[in-house]
Amino acid sequence: MENRNIYGWSLAIVCFVVLMIVTPSIPQSQAYHDFADQRGFFGIPNTLNVISNFPFLVIGIVGLVLCYHGNYFKLNLQGELWGWSFFFIGVAAVAFGSSYYHLKPDDARLVWDRLPMTVAFTSIVAIFIIERIDERKGTVSIAPLVVAGIISILYWRFFDDLRPYALVQFVPCIAIPIMAILLPPMYTHSSYWLWAAGFYLLAKIEEAMDKPIYKWTHHIVSGHTLKHLCAAMVPVFLTLMLARRSIEPERKSLFEVWQVSWIRVKENWQKTERIDCNYSEISTTIEP
Repeated sequence: MENRNIYGWSLAIVCFVVLMIVTPSIPQSQAYHDFADQRGFFGIPNTLNVISNFPFLVIGIVGLVLCYHGNYFKLNLQGELWGWSFFFIGVAAVAFGSSYYHLKPDDARLVWDRLPMTVAFTSIVAIFIIERIDERKGTVSIAPLVVAGIISILYWRFFDDLRPYALVQFVPCIAIPIMAILLPPMYTHSSYWLWAAGFYLLAKIEEAMDKPIYKWTHHIVSGHTLKHLCAAMVPVFLTLMLARRSIEPERKSLFEVWQVSWIRVKENWQKTERIDCNYSEISTTIEP
C-alpha cells in the first residue's frame, strides 16, 4: 500500500514536470486588472467589487464556528475537522484579501486575493479524499496540498507564470464533480457538491463576461461583482450540506442513484404506455 502511494505521487510529479516542459509559460495579463465597474462610493474605490466580498467573511466565520461549537456538523474524523477548518478560514480570508486587491488592483495585491482561495481549493480536495477514497490518505494530504497551493502562488509571483496556479484552481473544478458523481459518498446530501460546482462555474462565466454584463445591466452591476456573489454561494451550499447530512447507510454513488431513478422512470412510462394501449383496445371493442 505504501509503495502504491509512492508510485502515485511519483507519477503525479512526473506528469507535472512533463507538463511544465512541453507547455509555454502563462504570464499574468495586466488587462486582468481593468475591471468594468470602477465607480467609487463613500470614498471607497471600486466600491461594489470591494463590498461584494463581505458574504465570504460571514459564511467563513459561521462555518468555522459551527465546526467547533458543540460539534454542530458532527465531524467525527480528525482529518475532516482540520480540512473543513482550513476551508472556512480560507473562505473568511477571501473577504480581506479580495477587498484589499480591489481597492487598488495590481499584481502585488492579487497575491493576497488568490492565496486564501487557494487554501480553500486545496483543503476541499483533501476533504474529498477523506470522504470518498481513504481517511488516512486524505488527512495526510491536507498539509502537502495546502503547501502546494501556496507554492503555486509564489511561483506565479516570482516567475510570472500561471501554469501551476491554473492546475491548482482548475483540476479540482473538474475532479470534484466527477468524483462526486462516480464515487460512493460517506454521507447523505452529496448532491450539494454539484450545486456548489454549478455556482462556481457560473461565477467563472460572470468573471469572463465582466464588461458585457456591466453593459447589459446599463452600468448597474458588473460581471465581476456578480462573480463574487455567486462564488460565495459555494461555501453556503457546502455549509448547508454539513448541517443537513448524516451517515449514508447504503453507500451508492450519484451515478448509481441516477441509474436506478432512470430505470424506474422507464418502467413507469412503459406501464403508462401499456395502460393507454389497453384502454384504446377496450374502447375500440365496445364501439358499435
